[in-house]
Amino acid sequence: MHWDLTRLYKDLDAWEKDYKIIEETIGDIGSFKGRLDDFETFRDYFLKQREATVRMHKLYQYASLKSHLNTKNVENAARVQKVGHLLNEITKATAFEAPELIALGKDKVMSFIERDDALGEYRFRMEKLFHQQEHVLDGKSEQLLSNYGLLSRQGQEIYNALAVADNTSQKVTLKDGREQTVTHGNYRSLLADLEDADDRETVFKAVFSHYERHKHTYAQIYNTVLQADIARMRSRGYADTLTSYLFSNKIDTAVYHNLVAAAKAGAKEIQRYYAIRKRVLGLKEHRTFDRFMPLATSKSKFSYDEAKALFFKAVDHLGDDFVAKAKDALQDGYVDVFEQDGKVTGAYSWGALNEHPYILLNYDETLNSVHTVAHEAGHSMHSLFASEAQPVTTQQYTIFVAEIASTFNEHVLLDHFIKTNTGTKEDRVVLLQQAIDDILGTFYRQTLFAAYELKAHELAEKGTPITYETLSGIMVDLYKTFYDIDIVKEPGKAHVWAYIPHLFNTPYYVYQYATSFAASLKMYEMVKADVANVEKHIRLMKAGGDDFPVEQVGKAGIDLRAENAFHAVGTRLKTLIDELELALKA
Repeated sequence: MHWDLTRLYKDLDAWEKDYKIIEETIGDIGSFKGRLDDFETFRDYFLKQREATVRMHKLYQYASLKSHLNTKNVENAARVQKVGHLLNEITKATAFEAPELIALGKDKVMSFIERDDALGEYRFRMEKLFHQQEHVLDGKSEQLLSNYGLLSRQGQEIYNALAVADNTSQKVTLKDGREQTVTHGNYRSLLADLEDADDRETVFKAVFSHYERHKHTYAQIYNTVLQADIARMRSRGYADTLTSYLFSNKIDTAVYHNLVAAAKAGAKEIQRYYAIRKRVLGLKEHRTFDRFMPLATSKSKFSYDEAKALFFKAVDHLGDDFVAKAKDALQDGYVDVFEQDGKVTGAYSWGALNEHPYILLNYDETLNSVHTVAHEAGHSMHSLFASEAQPVTTQQYTIFVAEIASTFNEHVLLDHFIKTNTGTKEDRVVLLQQAIDDILGTFYRQTLFAAYELKAHELAEKGTPITYETLSGIMVDLYKTFYDIDIVKEPGKAHVWAYIPHLFNTPYYVYQYATSFAASLKMYEMVKADVANVEKHIRLMKAGGDDFPVEQVGKAGIDLRAENAFHAVGTRLKTLIDELELALKA
C-alpha cells in the first residue's frame, strides 16, 4: 500500500552520490559550447547529455516523491529545491545548444544524426528544434533567459507552499452535533454522503474559506504566473501566450478554440442534467457542491484490492499485452494508496526515464476512487509501453496525448459496470450518473477552466490589472454559461480559480484532458466496434514522444483538427442523460 522508493535509490547516500555526479557533469557539458560543428564533439556531447538526463530525471523524481508523501517535512522540501537548483544550472549550461545547432543548419545537423546509429534517437528532437527555429534566440539571449529560470517558477512554488503546506484541515460541527474533520482528500465523499443541505454548505465552506481568506494573495501569485508567461511569449516573439504553449508541439490554436466552442454548445445538456438532479433530489437550488450527491441511495464501498480486481476484469478481453501492462502498472511498491497527513492531494502517475512509474492515490473506497485507480494505471501503462518501445529521447509523451490511455481505461471500466449490472434500478442510476459525471468532469469542467485561463491570459496581455475581482468575474460568467449557476451565492466558490493547482503549475494544460477525452472516446468506440483496434491504441502508447502529438493521434485514425472532432462527446452525453431519465422513471 506504500511506495518502495529503494527501487530508485537504496538510501539518501546513493541519491547524494548521483547528485554530486551531476554537479561535476554540468561544467563538462558546458565546455562543449562553440564546438558542436565537429561530428565527434557533437556525438560526445549528446551521449554525455543523454546519460545526465536519465540521472537528472531519477534524482528529481526521488526527491519529489519523498516530499509529496509529507509536504510538511522541511528536509524533503529542501531536497526538492536543491535538485531544482541543479536542474536550473543544467539548463543554463546547455543554453548554447539550440542557437548553436540552428546556426549549423538543419542539413548539417541531420547529416551528423545519420552518421551514427547511437544518435538516431535524436532525429525527431532535431525536427522539433528546427520547427521552433524562429523562436530560438541567440546564445547570449538564451543564456540571459535561463538565468531567470528559477525566478519565473516562483509563482508555482509560492502557490504550492500556500495551497498545500500552509493549508490545514478544518474541524466542523454538523447540525446533529457531530464533529467532522474536513480535508481536501475527504470533502467530496462527505458532500456525497451528507443529506442535509446546510451540512453540505458547512463542509464546502471549510475547504473554500481558505481561498476566500487569501484571495488577494492568490491573485498576486497568479499574476506572477501570468507575467512570467507573457515575458516568455514576448521574449521569444510569439503572437500570444496560447501560441507560445501550443507551437512547440505543432498544435493549431484552432484545436483549442474549437474545443471551447464545442463545450459551450453542449451547455444546454449539462443544464438539462442539473434540472433533472434538482427535481429528483428535491433541491431548492442546485449548487455546484450538490453535484457530488448521488441520485440513488447506493452506498457501495470498494476496498483497494476490489478496485484492482474490477479493473482487471474490465480489461481482460483486450489481449494479453494490455492486461499484463495493467497489472504491471499496479504492482505493489509502485502505488501509495491512502491519504495521510501532509501528503499531497489528488492523484498522479510519474515515471522517470527507464524507470517504472509510481502512482500516488488518496483512495477513499468510493466508486470515483475505483475509476481513479483505472485512470492512473492508464498513465503508468502508457509510460511502460513507451519505455519498452522507445529510446530515452522519445520515451516521454506530450501532455496532449497523456490523458488518452487514462480515460480510455475509464471508458472500459464504466461500460463494464453497466454491462455486468444485474442489480436494482438504483444501481443502474448510480452507474449512469457516474458516466455522465465523468464526461462533465473530464471534458466540460476542464474546458471551462481552459476558457478561464485563456481569458485571464488575454486580459493580462492587454495590460488589464489582475485582481481577485477580475479573476472571479471570469469564473462567475463561465459558470453561468456552462451550468446556469450563480456561484456568487456559494461561500468561496467564486475563488475556485485559486483551488485548481494546474492553473498555477502548468498553464494551458487542462484543455488536454478534454482533447484526450474526446480522442480516447473515439478510440474506445473503435475498439468496441472491433476489438482488434486495441492494437492501434497500444501502438499509440508505444509511440511515446516520437512525433508531434496531433500527428500521433491522426495515425490512430483520429483527426482532432476537424471542427466536428468533439461532437461525439456531446452526443454521448445526450444519450446517457436520455437513458438516465428512463431509468429514473422505471
